[in-house]
Amino acid sequence: MTTDDVARLQRDVRYLMDRGEILDCVARHSRGCDRHDSDLLCGTYHDDGIDEHGTSTNRGPDYANWANAAHAATSLAHTHNITTHTCEIDGDTAHCESYVLVGLLLNDGVTVQLLNGRYLDRLERRDGGWRIAVRRSTVEWSAKADASMLQSRFFTEKAFLRGTRAKDDLSYQRPLRIDTPAPARW
Repeated sequence: MTTDDVARLQRDVRYLMDRGEILDCVARHSRGCDRHDSDLLCGTYHDDGIDEHGTSTNRGPDYANWANAAHAATSLAHTHNITTHTCEIDGDTAHCESYVLVGLLLNDGVTVQLLNGRYLDRLERRDGGWRIAVRRSTVEWSAKADASMLQSRFFTEKAFLRGTRAKDDLSYQRPLRIDTPAPARW
């Protein structure tokens, strides 16, 4: 291998590592929202980071409390699913667009609201870690659907696992074991 080959390989590995770390940050944000994990959620923003969701603009450290309260006021459960993700990295700054499909089981327990939008992010690497410096959220479409099937015998008799909005959710269990009692079932 030539010196140029080694330099190119180092650049390529750095790029792949950066992409992975950036996508991990975006995924941690979704997990933090869905589990109402304030520490995890706040850890995705720089201390001076800012988030815009419609008319609500919050500093990174304040975002988790706002998001958790907003979700708790309207829904029993929710999932934020990152789909398409593009990223342009320039040194210690990255501009990303992440499509997000959100499902919210509304407080009535029988209606689900689906939202599709995008997270438009500027992430910065500071002190060796990538975090969100600016996030602006779009909503592209929304729909409501009947979720009453969740109350049907199919789900209740089979006692499917159900996620929780706390650190007792099975996703936090280490090591994951089959014999640990589930904190929530349908």
